[in-house]
Amino acid sequence: MKINPIWLVEDSINDIELTITALEESNLANRLIVIRDGGEALERLKTLGYPDGEPFPAVILLDIKMPKVDGIGVLRAIKSDPRLKNLPVVVLTSSREGPDVNTCYELGANAYVVKPMEFGDFFDALKILGKFWAILNEWPEPKMSKG
Repeated sequence: MKINPIWLVEDSINDIELTITALEESNLANRLIVIRDGGEALERLKTLGYPDGEPFPAVILLDIKMPKVDGIGVLRAIKSDPRLKNLPVVVLTSSREGPDVNTCYELGANAYVVKPMEFGDFFDALKILGKFWAILNEWPEPKMSKG
């Protein structure tokens, strides 16, 4: 059985460390790939699924406020690409701003989760997200473009 990785597109070292710990405690077999900015995420998306490229992620946990390209730009790129649009993207951010929530859903985000302020709540939320998207969720295999 092929186990797809989980992508964490996040620039905060504290949130990265907390996510790693929470997902490890969930005993997920998925490898976690940490991507520190939106520009790097866009570059890596180009190789997904190709013979010499990376496997498609089980889920992308995407922060909004990042350097180079923000999370909304990354989400827009994913959901506008016919090859990638079915990838599950969970926006995981500290922004409760209505326009951010609306824009993310309009672009096709699968979920919008505001990072809880309390350490324990954030930790628990990450464990639940990891288990749901990496184990329970079924999604269609992305189609490779011809030519």
